[in-house]
Amino acid sequence: MVKVKEIVARFEEFAPKWMAEPGDPIGLQLGDLNREVKKMMITLDVRPETVQEALENGIDFIFAHHPAMFVPVKKFDLSEPQNKMYAELIKNDITVYAAHTNLDNANGGMNDWLAEELNLVDCQALLPIREEEMYKLAVYVPKQQAAQLRQALADAGAGRLGQYSACSFSQTGTGRFSASDAAQPFIGQAGQVSAVEEEKVEVVCPKSLKNQVLAAMYANHPYEEVVFDLYQIEGLGQKYGMGRVGKVAFENPLTVLEYAKYCKEVLGLQGLRLISADLDKKVNTVAVLGGSGAKFYSNALLKGADIYVTGDVSYHVGHDILASGLSVIDPGHHFEKVCKERLTQKFSQWKQQEAWDIELYTSTLNTDPFRFV
Repeated sequence: MVKVKEIVARFEEFAPKWMAEPGDPIGLQLGDLNREVKKMMITLDVRPETVQEALENGIDFIFAHHPAMFVPVKKFDLSEPQNKMYAELIKNDITVYAAHTNLDNANGGMNDWLAEELNLVDCQALLPIREEEMYKLAVYVPKQQAAQLRQALADAGAGRLGQYSACSFSQTGTGRFSASDAAQPFIGQAGQVSAVEEEKVEVVCPKSLKNQVLAAMYANHPYEEVVFDLYQIEGLGQKYGMGRVGKVAFENPLTVLEYAKYCKEVLGLQGLRLISADLDKKVNTVAVLGGSGAKFYSNALLKGADIYVTGDVSYHVGHDILASGLSVIDPGHHFEKVCKERLTQKFSQWKQQEAWDIELYTSTLNTDPFRFV
């Protein structure tokens, strides 16, 4: 049987937690990461109706895009539907995990999926590019123990660069020291200056693995006092950014109005909101950001977008957008529902690769709270 933590670990290789925006309550929402999984459900939202769907389909693990617990529970009053939903999940041993802005930021994640749905090519990030924080570790070890230490550091996750692992650099030299009477030196005698042939082992590691790499260093180093350098470096971390902007891959450019109708069709919407002072303007460049991205409309302008597709545009921001000359399509927050199919495809691939003995189920419910009448 596969456990929740194994499924989560595979997903977090694709969309690691450190990519999430500060304060975003991602990760385990309810339940136990050590629970065994027989049937897993992929959903956009965790609402009372999706929990009921899970119960009816024998689900023991829910994987959602939107966190179930944005607001901490201060009083567990079961007359409140949200609290009653939590109680149902706990009572039925259903584990819930959420991947929110880490999935939005991931390369090949939510915003790339939306760009593909909107027929965009040659895409780049809409918001400024950020880089994973990386560190360089240089540790001095007797030459005889260097191979063991290098392997331990690699096993802890150090030395991974793109598609390469166990990357390191070594340089030999002479280390000298004099141990006090209270010391217990691995090599040499107390009160005497000792000279040892040492190897300087250099590896890189991401900030997220720094502590476990250091723990591996201490556990596999023979010295009583380990000598090492640890410092932050730039240029080697994974680069990522939220939102996408690209060219529309149509032979003949559509107008703003035509592209809005196209979005309504491909996104499977009953309706959408359109902000534009020129419905006949030709559309060549489109920006998109899943969820609530109205406050980033200036980024779309800076990137030369003709249209910006994002949800939850407020009235006054809508006026500011109109005055700026940018056209905006607001399909609602729920257009992120594309993640259900795309995540199901991802987990199906990983299920086959990892030989997971689980059943996958994709929620069939429409959790959009808005209706067009």
